[in-house]
Amino acid sequence: MTDHPGTMNCAEFQAQLPELIGSGANTSDHPHLRSCERCRAFLADLETIAEAARQLFPSVEPSEKLWARIESAIRDEAPEDTQDSLTQS
Repeated sequence: MTDHPGTMNCAEFQAQLPELIGSGANTSDHPHLRSCERCRAFLADLETIAEAARQLFPSVEPSEKLWARIESAIRDEAPEDTQDSLTQS
């Protein structure tokens, strides 16, 4: 890999892309994308695919009742010495 991100080649950028996306970084601001149409198109395709996947499986927040049941089950399963820390939250 090169020392300066602006001189990164496509293979290096694409190898780094999962880590960049996973970190929550704004990948569209990456220096390599300023000069590389191919990687800009690649990133746009990935964003389109990710958006389509989110629409297939919409995010559903569990109800308060479910969270209470989960919390209760954790308390019931927790060893005696951790009970105090669980009830303080």
